[in-house]
Amino acid sequence: MMKQVLLTDEGLKNLETELEELKTVRRKEIAEKIKVALSFGDLSENSEYDEAKNEQAMVEARIATIESMLKNAKIINEDEIDTHIIRVGAKVKLKDLEFDEICEYKLVGSNEADPANGKISDESPVGKSILGHKVSDKVEIETPAGITVYEVLEISK
Repeated sequence: MMKQVLLTDEGLKNLETELEELKTVRRKEIAEKIKVALSFGDLSENSEYDEAKNEQAMVEARIATIESMLKNAKIINEDEIDTHIIRVGAKVKLKDLEFDEICEYKLVGSNEADPANGKISDESPVGKSILGHKVSDKVEIETPAGITVYEVLEISK
């Protein structure tokens, strides 16, 4: 049994779009590649056929993964986010007390994490550490570079 998957509305829409693309477009493209490769004859030395079949297997695996995630999804209602305490779905502004730097993150489920775009997982070291904290709390976070102390400046939707 798969664990519950936390998703924002945006994350849900992205998964549904990806699933639709895989089922309608990618499946047809791969079927066409297989058909063309079969026309080359002898399958024992047909690298195009092998490649197309491998691609088909990867697409089908991704479809199964997304379908399972959607079955086990818990959608985070952003209207219900409490801005008094950090929860999944909240945007937070943190201040690194050592370097006097401010960073902003949106706390999301692990499937939506995209640190380069400011979306961190609730299962990441930073995400786990800040969950449940309030504005003005100081939070010690163990990072690969050592322990960093952040102050929670703001929590928003």
